[in-house]
Amino acid sequence: MSESLTHQPSPDQPAPRTSVGALGWIRDNLFSSWINAALTLLAVYLLIVLIPPFVEWAFLHANFHGKDRTICDANKDGACWTFIKVRFLQIMFGLFYGANPDQVWRPVLAFALLIGFGAPLFIESFPYKRYLGIGLVVVFPFVAFGLINGKWFGLPVAETARWGGFMLTFVLASVGIACALPIGILLALGRRSRMPVVRSLSIFYIEFWRGTPLITILFMASVMLPLFFPAKVEFDKVARAMIGIALFQSAYTAEAIRGGLQAMPKGQFEAADAMGLGYWQSMRLIILPQALKISIPGIVNSFIELFKDTSLVAIIGLLDLLNMAQTASRSIEWKGYDLEAYVFAALLFWICCYGMSRYSQALERKLDTGHKR
Repeated sequence: MSESLTHQPSPDQPAPRTSVGALGWIRDNLFSSWINAALTLLAVYLLIVLIPPFVEWAFLHANFHGKDRTICDANKDGACWTFIKVRFLQIMFGLFYGANPDQVWRPVLAFALLIGFGAPLFIESFPYKRYLGIGLVVVFPFVAFGLINGKWFGLPVAETARWGGFMLTFVLASVGIACALPIGILLALGRRSRMPVVRSLSIFYIEFWRGTPLITILFMASVMLPLFFPAKVEFDKVARAMIGIALFQSAYTAEAIRGGLQAMPKGQFEAADAMGLGYWQSMRLIILPQALKISIPGIVNSFIELFKDTSLVAIIGLLDLLNMAQTASRSIEWKGYDLEAYVFAALLFWICCYGMSRYSQALERKLDTGHKR
């Protein structure tokens, strides 16, 4: 009597090492085709060629000590970060604070107040966001101006013409963003309005400002804006730049928001009408929250462009971060160290732009309610 044979399945074999883990990721992402393999090898070659010399110049052979260019002139193989250390306050805060380091606490305090009162807005459980937000928009700008300018608080006066560096770049970009967003929302709604006059005016405004270079707008704001006001009304250069930037940026923001409105399903508008909501109620409660969520990438992209375009204010004699770094590097004491100035300015620009990009991505993930397959 023969014993019946039983079939036992063999145990699962582990996946090949080349398809899982780091090797699998490298094969799938870097060497998935001959084109990707060639581009990967080219990128590795460029990194090998460029990175080591840069590391040697920026770190290994760099000069970090001293108070003048003597050490830097003696060591030409490395970067002269001594220049950045000596002119740091000037590059960050402008000519006035570079010459009066004992007054730097004023812009630093303004930035600290902005961070301190703005941080709770990102905490979901914070109960007074609305009042705090209104305070930041309405009250904080006057407090910050009073601290930085100093006239209202009896401090040494820092005229806006002597503002500069990163502080001026941040102020211009912040004011432009804060003003452009609400104006852009109204323009986007106006462009989709059923009223011909409102729609025509919105289209004209958007196309006019989008079709004009920012450098031209800044120049015209500096030269022509005072002509539209009485002689007793004075607008300094910073105020003129703020107005020009806000008007220019609002047109781009409007188009980004209009794209979000057009992407909204028609059923959302019909549902708002079925609920008996008026136009502004439906926009505020249903349409705009969803449209703004869709428009986040476009809006943030335009804000990043605005932050970088603030360098164009040099056309009206203002020294933003880039131009202040150039001015400092072309002084008699530090002439010849332009590269360090450009690298430092580029690093600050990259940090701010990358921060905005990462925040927008986090906001997209937080607000994502779509159905993924």
